[in-house]
Order: sequence, then C-alpha cells, then structure tokens
Amino acid sequence: MSNRVRRSRAFRRAAVTMLAAALLAGAATPALATTGAAGRVGLSKAAAGQDRPELQKAVQAFVDAGFLGVQVRVHDERGEWAGSAGARKLGASAKPPLDGRFWVGSVTKTFVATVVLQLVAEGEIGLDAPVAGYLPELGLDRRITVRMLLQHTSGLFNYTGDLDPDGTWVPGLPATGKEWLDNRFRSYRPEELVRFALSKPARFEPGTGWSYSNTNYTLARLLIEKVAGRSFDAELKRRIVGPLDLKGTVVPGDRTRLPGPYAHGYYRYQDAGEWKVVDVSRQNLSLLAGAGDMISTTQDLHTFFSALNGGRLLPAKLLAEMREPHPESDALYGRYGLGLFVKDLGPACGTVLNHNGSPPAGYGALMYSTPDGGRTLTASLTAGDAAVDIAKDYPKLLDGLVRAAFCDGQAGVS
Repeated sequence: MSNRVRRSRAFRRAAVTMLAAALLAGAATPALATTGAAGRVGLSKAAAGQDRPELQKAVQAFVDAGFLGVQVRVHDERGEWAGSAGARKLGASAKPPLDGRFWVGSVTKTFVATVVLQLVAEGEIGLDAPVAGYLPELGLDRRITVRMLLQHTSGLFNYTGDLDPDGTWVPGLPATGKEWLDNRFRSYRPEELVRFALSKPARFEPGTGWSYSNTNYTLARLLIEKVAGRSFDAELKRRIVGPLDLKGTVVPGDRTRLPGPYAHGYYRYQDAGEWKVVDVSRQNLSLLAGAGDMISTTQDLHTFFSALNGGRLLPAKLLAEMREPHPESDALYGRYGLGLFVKDLGPACGTVLNHNGSPPAGYGALMYSTPDGGRTLTASLTAGDAAVDIAKDYPKLLDGLVRAAFCDGQAGVS
C-alpha cells in the first residue's frame, strides 16, 4: 500500500473521530417537538402543505439517534420544505428555530474559495501562481500555489492537528477536549495560526499528495485581504453577502455570541471519571479564521450555494475548475475540488456538490446542491448530553437525508 493511500485512509478514520469529538461527544435524546398533524417534525407554513414523509423521517432519524436538535431546508422543483426536530436547548420542549443562526464550521471554506476565484477571474490573483509572491512576509515554500491552498495539496501542517504519513495523530493548537473547552474564548490572529503551522514539518512536498488542512484556508483569507486591501469580512460583504442579501451571514471575528434566534449546542466530556456537559453556544471561532469561523442560516446557505452552482458568482470556466476533484482526496463526502466536494450518488440520483462543517464542538452544518443549483439541502445539527455511536450512525443518517432530498424519496443505503 502506498503512503498516499495509507494517509488517505488514515485521514478518513481521523475525520470521523474528529467529528465525533467536535460535534457528537454530547449528542442527546431530547424531548421531541410536536406540531399536531405534522407529527414530531415541526414544519414551516410552506412545508406544511407538502406531503414529504421521506424528509420528515430522515430529519427525525437524527434526533432518534441522539442529536439534540436539527433544522433542515430543502429547495427543489416542488418549492421549499423546511422542518426541525428535537429541542432548542436541554430541558426545553421548543424545537430548533427554522430561521436559527449557527456556527457553520468548514462551510466557510466554500465562501473563501469563491472570493479567491472571483479575484482570479478579475486578474488580481493567478490560480497557479506562488502564494509567496503575494505574502512574502510568511516565508512560504515558493512551490505552493493558490490552487494548492484551495484543493488541500500544499502539504502544510494543519494547525488544529494533523496526521503523520503513518497515520499517527500529531496534536496542534487546542481544538478538542478539555483543553479546548478551557480555552474556547481565546482570540487568535490569522498570522498566528499560520506561523504555528509553519513551525511544524510539512506533511509532503507541495503538490505531491492531498491532506485536508485548515492552514490552507487561513492562508487563503490572508491572500484575499492582501490583494483586496480590506478585511475578509468587508470583501465578503461587498462580493457575496450584500449582492445576495444574506441577512443572517456573519464573519464574527472575536465575537463569541450567536445572534438570535439560535439553538443551543453542548459539549460532553469526561473530567476525573465524571461525565459533564457544557453549553458551547458561545465560542471564539477566531481559532478557525477563514477555515471555519462563519455564522449563517439554512436560508442563506441555500441562497449562496444555489447562486454559486447556478453560475451567478463565477465564470463558467472557473466554476468548472472548482468542481474538478482531486483523485487522491478522501471520499468521505466525495472528492475535493476547490472549496467543495463532488459526490456521485449513483445513476438514480446523480452528482451532488457539497461542503459540510462543524466548529470545535456543539454544532454541525450541511450544504448540498445539484450542479445547476436547482435543488439544495441545507441543515444545522446540534449536540446535547448523551453519547452517539458516530462511526456507526452518522454516515447512515447523512446518507438517508441526502438521498431523501436528491433521490426523489429513495431510502438511504447502509
């Protein structure tokens, strides 16, 4: 077995492990929200008129498996369907708000990649140009190109922790466990994150492998700011948030509070042999600057991803580049292009484009679309106070929901 294949498989195992630690270490079996004839899944007015039992069942399955709450939005040829299940917070009966804000985690990467590619389209950035030419102060390997950042082929160490070629986990800045919990309000500067990563040995020579690394996208954010001459927040507002009228999308910086309304997310951890649960709705996501620090809503993610895949944000040539997957990238969510995954669901369902994410704890986000942007699935998941078998349950739950949205009600495949 080659080192590249071994590393890809090791990454796949670690990805599931990290998701378990970050999102599901404290998933719960909560009180269920009920809305009369709609059953245990609360529906929007638009959705209440649609008979979508396959979606209702797929959403409820997450709660039955242990998630505290779920909010889901599907847009397709039948219109909009929005539903939620579970509880807004532990001990409460109210379901998660359908217009709730949440930490989107690595969904941020798709926004960052889109802005970079817009600058490429304008001739301000060369997709295959050395990043060091734009950010000389960081002392980067001149072989690392902009494309390598967006596709995770730079070989740079992931500052939140990474794998050695043999699959051994190498810790980074506190991003999981009690150490992260005790430091969850700490502020980081993007340059600080990058310099920490650069202090570690590269995983491989630039362009010779694939490894998902938050460092790549923090660098991409710095690249945007250097070339545009303004903050990433300002540039995102100018190019995407403003034109698309994304009312719930924010780059929070050092702010730790979610704007209301929102569902609470929790972190379950063991301390001196005792299980404890902490509300982590407040956390400082400057730890993931450019890589996972944004706040949004299911409606805004739908609007953005539909516009992107519908050709409204990028020229056709660059959109095609974005969707060209790297053959050695991990296949957990599909193969990685430039800021998104490309997943083939089979002949009956077709291809979906996606990027999911979670911050260090408590929340998860889903963002899926057909290649034309005509059908989308966006969702937020929250964890509570009971353990979930992530390796066994999460892939099946995700597959069931995605197929319910994109395969005309076809059941998920285990």
